[in-house]
Amino acid sequence: MTSGNFSAEEEAVLEQIEEENVDFLRLQFTDILGTVKNVSVPASQAEKAFEEGIYFDGSSIDGFVRIQESDMRLDPDPTTFAILPWRNTDESAAARLICDVINTSTDEPFSGDPRGVLKRAIERAEELGYTVNAAPEPEFFLFEEDEDGYATTETSDAGGYFDLAPKDLASDVRKDIIFGLESMGFDIEASHHEVAEGQHEINFEYDDALSTADNVATFRSVVRAIAAEHGQHATFMPKPIPRINGSGMHTHLSLFTEDGENAFHDDDDEFNLSETAKQFTAGILEHAPAITAVTNPTVNSYKRLVPGYEAPVYVAWSDRNRSALIRKPAARVPAASRIEARFPDPSCNPYLAFATLIHAGLEGIEQDLDCPDPIRENIYEFDEAKREEYGIETLPTNLGEAVDALEEDEVVASALGEHVYEKFTEAKRAEFKDYLVDVSQWEIDRYLEKY
Repeated sequence: MTSGNFSAEEEAVLEQIEEENVDFLRLQFTDILGTVKNVSVPASQAEKAFEEGIYFDGSSIDGFVRIQESDMRLDPDPTTFAILPWRNTDESAAARLICDVINTSTDEPFSGDPRGVLKRAIERAEELGYTVNAAPEPEFFLFEEDEDGYATTETSDAGGYFDLAPKDLASDVRKDIIFGLESMGFDIEASHHEVAEGQHEINFEYDDALSTADNVATFRSVVRAIAAEHGQHATFMPKPIPRINGSGMHTHLSLFTEDGENAFHDDDDEFNLSETAKQFTAGILEHAPAITAVTNPTVNSYKRLVPGYEAPVYVAWSDRNRSALIRKPAARVPAASRIEARFPDPSCNPYLAFATLIHAGLEGIEQDLDCPDPIRENIYEFDEAKREEYGIETLPTNLGEAVDALEEDEVVASALGEHVYEKFTEAKRAEFKDYLVDVSQWEIDRYLEKY
């Protein structure tokens, strides 16, 4: 029996903690770069966590606060409670709760909390009468570990797109990952081997944007933990192996009205897309270079975004081919009408990535932007003159260019909020500068003896 004034959701969590013999709770949040952090507390602290929150030192987290303003509070969201599949025995279990970060000096949501950034984007959509649904397709590689337990880039299979065992030797790992995800409440749609050796994709059902971002953060943790149990290293690095396809995180988006209708569907349109959907698409296309700094946030991201490896680099949309930045997938029913942003990769912070996509799309609606005509040809086969003729621009070619675009785009910068924008650009400038002064193995191999 619990004491205190708890909501129905909190009461349900407290009861489940007792029923499942949960002994530890991981209070989870992400830093600005998307790394999952957690504060572990005994399950006996659950009531306190719901009543008062759990305090922690925010100055220890990259991009959060300075030492003189370090006290922060975690407020757990009871709807995110889940038993961790890799720490669950007959005797006891561990569980996680995803938290909102609170600034204790003001008792307000912390402006540097990525989850809060996404909540602000969702609130903007709600003010316009919409809820936002999202469905990502995160890809990852499974690599062997060496005898010391460190990751290699050696794959355990020679499989290709949709291959079956014996070529797809990692199918058992995927199966256990799926079981683990399902035990945490995921609705898995499909899983398969991707194009490259060692590359995999597991798709889960769409949900509201906040729940989906929570799911992406959880997904990455579960995949890595269960892969490690099999002696494998799972990585969401966009391009771990040169000259083969990299990993993307194609993100499907749609808006629904307050009466439950899909605002992106129009039976009378040639592409079954409403004017709202086209304006939303136009907004993303308009701000795509700046968004890329957030959805493709690493130096390595731009090794994936090159022509010839099925990654989109051209700022255009299409209803039939995958060479464009945004695709309109086929939909069996009106409720499934959506757009697919194909440029994000799985190294991104999902909260910030979704927030920038949503804000840009809503800006397109509010500004009544005109959507260009779809490009129905293979843009990869266009030469520069033909791309110019069609007015097709190209995404930034490196992280430095992407951050330049972000700094020049008020819409995307304001989507992040002043604190996150400042800390994010500072971190990414430092990352790119560090990359520029480094000397790669490619340079050593190519020039050391030649010159």
